[in-house]
Amino acid sequence: MTGGKNARKTVGIVGGMGPEATADLFMKIIKATPASKDQEHLRIVIDNNPAIPDRTAHILGKGEDPTPLLVETAKNVESMGAGLIAIPCNTAHYFHGAIQAAVKVPVLHMMQEVARVLKGKVERVGILATSGTLKTGLYHNHLAEAGISAIVPSDEDQEEVMEAIYSVKAGNLEKGREIALRQGARLVEAGAQAVIAGCTELPLVLRDGDLEAPVVDPTKVLAEACVRLALGE
Repeated sequence: MTGGKNARKTVGIVGGMGPEATADLFMKIIKATPASKDQEHLRIVIDNNPAIPDRTAHILGKGEDPTPLLVETAKNVESMGAGLIAIPCNTAHYFHGAIQAAVKVPVLHMMQEVARVLKGKVERVGILATSGTLKTGLYHNHLAEAGISAIVPSDEDQEEVMEAIYSVKAGNLEKGREIALRQGARLVEAGAQAVIAGCTELPLVLRDGDLEAPVVDPTKVLAEACVRLALGE
């Protein structure tokens, strides 16, 4: 660890997409922090704003633009003292540029962090994510820069992936897990050397060890990046 205690940054979380995924990031930041007592943990400020419109619906031309509320929420955590901002929603990163332009502190980019972690370790990865995330190429572009190709579900299978995601949001974890396991296994059969649980609802039901290839949890990767940057490393 470099820098003293005063060099620590407060982590701001733009949350509510969904609330359980927000709590999951908070818990993973706690678990990733090298602390033996309360005072060694990071200060975290969270704006859990479930009023932010559905990101995928907007990207697919079927819903309200979430940009104004994403920006407002980011500004709010900045005003609360955040020295860096994390967004526990994969699809929201389509709006990353607008959010970053609206605040003065760094907004971490989940896809960049995942690509950084995977670079040099795999050549082909499967992606389980929202249709919005896939349509915008959020993972494809950053993985390609790291020399990694992406495998995604068929259109029919993607409908089922969306069903899994919305099942988790609705609290039906058993149904979400059943679908995620099936779709993850199909990506491995198609040649994926790892599977990215690329919607923050999916790591709630799909974990490393569940498939015959490693499962990558972007929420955990984001949490570790928050800790690393907040501690000035």
